[in-house]
Parts: sequence; structure tokens; C-alpha cells
Amino acid sequence: MHGYLDGELDLNGSLEVERHMQECQSCARAYSNQRALRSAFKDSSLYYPAPAKLRKRIRSSLRQANKADATTRSLPWRWLTVGASMACALLIALVIWNAVRGRVTTSGDDLLAQEIVSDHVRSLMVNHLTDVASSDQHTVKPWFDGKLDFAPQVRDFSDQGYPLVGGRLEYLNNRTAAALVYQRQKHFINVLIWPSDDGADSEAKLSTRQGYNLIHWTRGGMTYWAVSDLNSSELQELTRLIQEQTPPRQQSR
Repeated sequence: MHGYLDGELDLNGSLEVERHMQECQSCARAYSNQRALRSAFKDSSLYYPAPAKLRKRIRSSLRQANKADATTRSLPWRWLTVGASMACALLIALVIWNAVRGRVTTSGDDLLAQEIVSDHVRSLMVNHLTDVASSDQHTVKPWFDGKLDFAPQVRDFSDQGYPLVGGRLEYLNNRTAAALVYQRQKHFINVLIWPSDDGADSEAKLSTRQGYNLIHWTRGGMTYWAVSDLNSSELQELTRLIQEQTPPRQQSR
């Protein structure tokens, strides 16, 4: 259960747990309780900085330990060890910098994409596709009022072949998110929305994870992720429809 909650299981393992929870009410309740507990622990009111006295004691202890260690070694060996340590540290720092500079963003997106795919599969397996089931955007949008610290744009695209099914709340990327559910024939599409960190608009990027297509973009100060087993061209068409109905972010002068 904890591995499933932390997103540490592969897709087959996640599906096995979800099938079990469909038949076992006890485990389903335990999952719900653990998820609520995890959300509660992320409350910023539970975090506080270490007291200044504690930081001072720790620094003092480290200085004393370093001083005691230094006296046990001869001067030539001390300088040789310090020089070797500095050279190793510099080499490691350069290697890490070159590796991270081009990959840290991708790595973070990869982890988030995996979390979103797991969330999509879970929404289909445990009968929790929607908290509010309606094709009326004027019903779904007000439902989010008071449940989020932002107002997601909600549109129905039934005329274009992508009817709105409803919406629900999700917890992704360490924050509460809105999930809008659309349908294309027999395929369900989850569109996940939350405020963007930097607020800058970005073009839609298509990727594939475990057989699911994902499209990620930011617009109007919001981050969007669309995920489905729908083919990429039709998923891109829904993305285009959403973007056309979402005003871009106004650039400050």
C-alpha cells in the first residue's frame, strides 16, 4: 500500500493493487485514510525552521570535531588529504553540473508524467472518474468553488466530438489540482490543471508513457496535462480546442 501511495510500483503492480481495492473495502478505506493523512502532513503549518540556538550548537560541534580530527594528522598528510578532497569535490561538482544542467527539468517532468499516468489509470480502475458528473460547464465550474485556490477554465466540446463528462479533485505535483474529464467515443481523457510556477506560456509537448499519450503545456498562468489512451492526433485536437478557449497570459510592461 505504501509503495502504491508513493508511486513506487510499476504499472502492473499498480493495477494489481487497484483491482484488489475494488473487491476489498477494508483496503480501499485504508488507502483513502492514508491518502488523507499524506495530504495533511503536507500542510505548511506543520513545518517550522530550526531554532537559531540549535543551528549554532550543530555548527559548534562540527567545528570542534574537525579541529580534533585535524590534530591527529601530520601537516604534510593533512595538506595532501585536503588537496585531494578539494580536487575530488571539484571533479564531482563539474560532473554533476554537466549532467543536471540538461536533465534536471526532464527528470522532473518524467516523474510527474509517471505520476499523472498512474493517476489516470487509478481514476478508471477504482470508479472515481468524477466527483461531479455533468456535461454542463455551468455545473462543473461552480463545483470547484471553495475547493481550490484557483478557478479552472471549464468548457464543453460536445459539438466537436469531445463531450465534458465531469470533474474531480486530485493531488498532484505536491498540490491540489482540478481534473476535467472528457470523452472521445469509448476513450476517457483526463485534463489536469493547476497554477503554473513561472506563469510563462509554453507550447504543447507530446510524450508517451506505458502506452498512454500525454500532452503538457502552460497557458494563462496555468499548467495543463492531458492524458489518455486516445491516439495522439485526436488528443492534440482536444488540446487545440482548450487552448483556443484559454486566453494567453498578458505580458507585463
